[in-house]
Amino acid sequence: MRYRKKPVEIEAVQWTGENLEEIKRFAGNSLTYIEQHVIIETLEGCRMVNKGDYIIKGISGEFYPCKPDIFKATYEEVEE
Repeated sequence: MRYRKKPVEIEAVQWTGENLEEIKRFAGNSLTYIEQHVIIETLEGCRMVNKGDYIIKGISGEFYPCKPDIFKATYEEVEE
C-alpha cells in the first residue's frame, strides 16, 4: 500500500541564533535556553535545536525541531 501525507498547515519559526525573543514568543514554556543552546520540550522528551533548524508547532499544539533540508522538502510557505 502507498500513502500520502494529508495537507496540513503548520506554524514554524527558524532558529537563526539571533531571534531568541521570537522563538520564546512562539514556543513559550516549551522552550529552554541554556548557554546559547535552545532546547524544546517535545512529546518524546527534550530535544536540542541547532542553528538553522525549524521549530514546528504541530496540529495538537506540540512542538518539535526539524532540520532545514527536511523542512524544505516537506513544507511550502502559505500566503496569509
